[in-house]
Amino acid sequence: MKIQVVTSWNNKLFKKYAHRFQSTYNWPFDLIVYNEDDDMFDKIPDLKKFIERNNHREVESFKKDGVRFSYKVYAYTHAIDNCSKDVDGLICIDADSVFYKSIDIDWIKKHIHKDDCMMSYLGRGSNYSECGFLYFNMQHNQTRNYARYMKKMYDYDEIYSLSEYHDSYVWDYVRKVFEQDMKVKNNNIGDNRPGHVQARSILGTVYDHTKGKRKLTGKSPEAKI
Repeated sequence: MKIQVVTSWNNKLFKKYAHRFQSTYNWPFDLIVYNEDDDMFDKIPDLKKFIERNNHREVESFKKDGVRFSYKVYAYTHAIDNCSKDVDGLICIDADSVFYKSIDIDWIKKHIHKDDCMMSYLGRGSNYSECGFLYFNMQHNQTRNYARYMKKMYDYDEIYSLSEYHDSYVWDYVRKVFEQDMKVKNNNIGDNRPGHVQARSILGTVYDHTKGKRKLTGKSPEAKI
């Protein structure tokens, strides 16, 4: 079984917190980094077009900031669509992660991967999911279609027809379309409660997602590690 990991950051965010990701990354899987300040626009021209079309939009809160989170979506969907056919699983993980314990293929098989599921996600019940960690089964026949549908939501500005525009809400929206219309099965590794679901999950025993103000200290108070 072959696993790859993908994340994204820019130079400013690297200095602020993503340097911890790079210095602590200890998983035995190939890491792909999309740097927003390098050749990302050349690699994904539709990202640049999306930003240029929508930079003028007024942002009331992070829930309405489609542009801010579009970099990550375009990076992940590009990675999925261009993934080698010999890759079995793709982990999409936020750059504000700090790694403690290494994991291996057996750990992924036991806790994350399910052969009959398209993806594994951190569900928070009626709240939008925590999308700082997403796992995609690259051998599932709908995974690439899911990524292309996600990308289409941005390419045609369809995210702005939703009640929220941030990536977590859009990932959930498209996931539910696939569950309802294509009867796709997905693996919820969350506990369906609000708050820092990653810290409470099995993932919280191996790495820390230092989201929000936690980035300042590089440690989540909720962390089990």
